Order: sequence, then C-alpha cells, then structure tokens
Amino acid sequence: MEISFYEVKQAEGILDELSDVKEKIEEKINLVKMVGNAKRVTLTNNKVMRICFLVGLFSVGKRDMEHVKNVVLSRNSQRIVASFFSTKNMSTLYSAMLKLRYKDYEIDWTDVTLLSKIIAYEMLRGRTHLLDDNNLNNFLYATSVKGVGNNIPALELLIGDYGDDIDAVLDVNSRAITNSQILVAGATGSGKTNLLAVLIEQIRSRSIETQYPVNFLLFDYKGEFSDIANNHWLKYFEVDRSAILDPVSAPLPFTPFKDFSGCTINEINLYSTEMATALCAIDNARISANMSNRLSEAIVEAYKKTEGKPIDFELILNCYVALMNSDKDDSVTSVLKNLIRVNLFEKEDKIDLIGESFIVKMDSFPKDGPIAKAIVYFVVSKLNIIYEKLEPQAMSEDYVQLRHFTIIDEAHYMLDFDNRPLRNLIAVGRNKGLSIILATQNMASFKSKYFDFYANAQYPLIMKQQTISNDVIKDLFGVVGKELQDICSEIAGLQKGELIIKDQTAFVLDLGKKYKKIKVSYLI
Repeated sequence: MEISFYEVKQAEGILDELSDVKEKIEEKINLVKMVGNAKRVTLTNNKVMRICFLVGLFSVGKRDMEHVKNVVLSRNSQRIVASFFSTKNMSTLYSAMLKLRYKDYEIDWTDVTLLSKIIAYEMLRGRTHLLDDNNLNNFLYATSVKGVGNNIPALELLIGDYGDDIDAVLDVNSRAITNSQILVAGATGSGKTNLLAVLIEQIRSRSIETQYPVNFLLFDYKGEFSDIANNHWLKYFEVDRSAILDPVSAPLPFTPFKDFSGCTINEINLYSTEMATALCAIDNARISANMSNRLSEAIVEAYKKTEGKPIDFELILNCYVALMNSDKDDSVTSVLKNLIRVNLFEKEDKIDLIGESFIVKMDSFPKDGPIAKAIVYFVVSKLNIIYEKLEPQAMSEDYVQLRHFTIIDEAHYMLDFDNRPLRNLIAVGRNKGLSIILATQNMASFKSKYFDFYANAQYPLIMKQQTISNDVIKDLFGVVGKELQDICSEIAGLQKGELIIKDQTAFVLDLGKKYKKIKVSYLI
C-alpha cells in the first residue's frame, strides 16, 4: 500500500540546515555578474528540501534509527504541504524508495510523527552527501530539469487548529466559495502579525512551485517584515531582501499614473476627477470646489502635454499653477509639493508589480499622515491599472487561479475615506485572480459609510479586541440575545494567537454555536 504523505511535519530548523546547499546550488547556476535588470535565480525552500530528500533516498547505506528518533519536529507544527510529494506524480516513487531503504525495520508508515522524522532524516542525509567531495557537481550535471505541472494548486491554508489537533483550514480558491477576501481584526498584542505571516507562508508554500504561483504585495506599516533583524522571516515567504521596497531609500520603481495613449478625452476626464478627489482626501486638506475642479483640469492638461502617456506630480503642479490667478500657495499646491519633495515614484515601470512579490517599508512615515496614505492609495491604483489588462484567471473543475494578494496591515487608515481603488480591487475579484487581506485593530473599522468590507469578505478573522462592537457581531454572525453575549464573551476571553471565525455550516442550518475558535500556528 502506498504511503500517505498527508500531514507530514517539518523538522525544527530544517531550512537553516539546508541553507548551505541552497547557497552552493545558486552560486553554480547564476552568473558571477548580472547585467541590466537581470536577477539572480533563487531556489524555493520546497525545491531545496526536495533535492535533498531525493538525494538522501537514492544514497545507499544502512539507516540509523537512533538518529531518526532524535530528529526534533517543528515546535509550531509547521507542515510540509501535500503537493511537495505529489508534484510530478512522484509520491509513488517516494513511497517505494522509503519502503526499500527501511525494509530491515518494522516501520508503521501510518505513524505521521515517525514518517515526518524519517523524511527529515533523509533530507539531512542528502544534504551531507551533496556537500561531500564533488557530489554536488555530479548531481547537477547529471540532472535534467523539466517543466512543472499545470494543475491549479488547492490553496487550503492551514492556519492553526480548532483544538484536539483538528486542523483549521481556509479554502481560498475552490469553486465552492464566493470570494477569497480575508479580514483580520486584532488589537496590539493579539498576534495579528504572526497570523499575517502564517497566511503569507501558506499561500506561497502551496503555490510557488506550480504553474500558478501566487505573489503578494505587503504594506509593512510597522516595519517588522522589512526589518533586517527579522531577515530570517523572508525565507518563509520565498523572497529575499530584494523584495523590500523602501521609498525613503529610492522611489518606488514604477509610475502610479495610467497610460491613456490612444484613449478618448472622456476617459481622461473621468480619471482626473477621481484623482483630484483622492489627492484632496489623502491630506484631509480644506479644498474648495474651485480648487478641486482646477486640480482636475490640471490633470487633464498634464495628459495633453504627454499625449496620453503617464504624467507625474511635478507636471500636475505646473499645470495647476498655470491655471491659478495667484502666485501664492493654496492647499492643493501644498499637497503636490509635499509629494514632489518625498519623490515617491519613478516616472516609468521598472518592475512587474504582480509578477513578483514585494514588501513596501512604511514605518518611516506617520501611519495616518498624507505620505503613507498616498503610497497605499497610488500603489493600489496601479494594481487596478494592471488588473484591468489581465486575462480572466484559469479555472479547473475544482479550483480557480489566484494570481496575487494585496495585504494591508493597519488598514483602518485607508478605510476612513472614499477609497475607490481599494473598492475597485475587491470588485474586480476572482475573475482576474485577485485577493486582498486587510488587517485592522478594531473590528468596527471594516464597515463605514463608504463601503461594507464585511459583506464582501469570505473570512473575517476576529482576534482580541480593545472594544467589542455589538452591531458588528450582530451583522457578522447573525445573532442576538444570549448568542450575541456568548460571542462577545468569547472574544473578550481570547488570548494572544487565538481568533474566532464564523461557522458557516451552523449559520446556514441555524444549529449550535455560530462561531469556531482557532489557535493560530506560531511562525514568527
């Protein structure tokens, strides 16, 4: 009978143990000097683990069961995703090789703990073999690499457990669900940062080696993910420090403005009105109707000068000043000059914003200030522009393709005004392979006069709160009276790393508790 590789756990520190193999292989497959915009090839963590596992299995010799038993498994129950073994239909081979290498021992292959230790042991055997003598060269030169499979991965995100080792899994791309938006509400100290890390790690690990990798863009308000002291976090997301964009060090490497080449003036007019409204809202400036209209006209004039090509803030300012009857600054010129001064964006696209993963370092700016708002607003606007041009995502019988997650921590700063680009991204939804994770401190932030994010989210995840909104609980869980009080009491008693989630089955059947409590896996 074939071995089942479901629920296999990683060994504690296995990625660090295999890092020298990763570095040596990358050193051999990359040029000493990269030219132009060329980037170094980097191996995914899964690929390095698989290489070492295969080499270990194919190396002959007696296995040391004492060493197997001494393997320490992940203290935070980090799993190896099932696709690690099923990729390229290799699970049958792995099963056969394991049984061959351990034929002299009485092994219960249904014992997941023992199986996990054996797999880790084989990876470490492979690592030792590859680093001995000239074995790495022999392996590389004898191996031919073929294309990956074309199956859409099942993004079933294992985020923790419900208790009694029952896995808590979020299905974000099956055809059975209506959308893939995730909302996180958690006060300072609730474990919100770790939860975001777990979500990103699961999204990446379950897709990175498929034909449909899911990339992400994270707005790092607190600077934790981009902090060099937390460099080791990046390996969980299959990125390195080249993914970090710091607007203080260099302009973000793309233009946020739309290209209207060959478009009608009506399209530019509509865009200019929206952009003028946004610039006013971002700075909370007291701008009169005349100023707003003049700003909109200046944006149109700027596009006339570029013949529809993307504009920039300096050109907008020049056109605005030319339309003024005074040489004194007003609220609009102050906003534009501030944006010009900080030099947030390049004048042309130099990166593929959704074809790669990025972390935007935001902690150098006040969270509720105009610069931080401008960064998020204009980057999300750029994502809208990109998504408009994409083909609909691929579909299989069971799953739909997801291309990209936009992750906004401290999202409440972007929800208190009419943020049309953010609403548009959600509206684009699954037909383009988009998803969003929004995280705030207070659950009430997700519902405003501008938009009800709860109504458009598949998974609202509620962590410990400073204040509990009865109205939100009523809307979200459809409860009143004692059921309402029970949920409020459950939220009040949540500990760090715990959350509650709506129980869809109980909600539909109107049976039992309308929520489930999850203990989130510890990752960072």
